[in-house]
Amino acid sequence: MFTTTAGLWLAVVLSGLYHGVNPGMGWPLAVSSALMERRPTALFAALGALAVGHMAAMLLILLPFSMLTSLLTYERELRYGAGALVICLGLYLLITRRHPRFLSRVPPHRLALWSFLVAIVHGAALMLVPIYLGLCGPEALEGGHLAVSELLARNGGILIGVTLAHTAAMIIAGGGVAYAVYRWLGLHFLRKSWFDLEAVWAVSLIGVGVIGLATAGHG
Repeated sequence: MFTTTAGLWLAVVLSGLYHGVNPGMGWPLAVSSALMERRPTALFAALGALAVGHMAAMLLILLPFSMLTSLLTYERELRYGAGALVICLGLYLLITRRHPRFLSRVPPHRLALWSFLVAIVHGAALMLVPIYLGLCGPEALEGGHLAVSELLARNGGILIGVTLAHTAAMIIAGGGVAYAVYRWLGLHFLRKSWFDLEAVWAVSLIGVGVIGLATAGHG
């Protein structure tokens, strides 16, 4: 399913929903902001900051690959390399289970910076690389050849689309959970429902990497 263009766009949205509901991506911080300031608008402001940081991380990671995809001769190699890179990061996180200490030193009010760093360090942005490269594959050109400038413009458009679609799905999912906890479920929900998602996250990275390799094989 994820070897087609529609399947890859679905993967973009599903990964955004997954990132959104994952507490490690920051929605508990939005709940905390609303509770401390005693107003629901603080929750939405925090979600906005988290979205900005997450989007900036995606652009930083995906933009170089967007330019590299103009090298159509090595397109398949790039996709294999990206898939392998994501798998290696997933294996590393699965084995080490370490949380970078510097993330705890980021001030609580700098949510955009925190979100940016988390997306980089934990591979949230890197997870999208195999999916994005699949969308940029030459098989999607529907015949003919594009000039490098046209190809870069096309890939840039896909980059913006992927970033916006993924972030929107993330905020809708994470925002929905955060609002439900703030308005109805309360902090006892967090205490009863919280569990370590580190292994699940690492396995999901490995899974996306495998999908990326399979997608490259169909290129």
